[in-house]
Amino acid sequence: MCRSIKTLRPPYTEDVTEEDVRAAALQYVRKISGFRAPAGHNAEAFDRAVETITRASEELLGALQVRGSR
Repeated sequence: MCRSIKTLRPPYTEDVTEEDVRAAALQYVRKISGFRAPAGHNAEAFDRAVETITRASEELLGALQVRGSR
């Protein structure tokens, strides 16, 4: 889908920052909305989607259990 979004879990990436997760969320929202930057009347919805996806992604990454890791 979005080739510029990289995998953010071990063993692919060990040190994932909040900025990494937000950047992936932003790329996702840009891809599905078709907007690189939204018009003013869409900015609130766009920003809210980025924040929601960022939080959901952080929750997912925190809950994943990678085999062989402890």
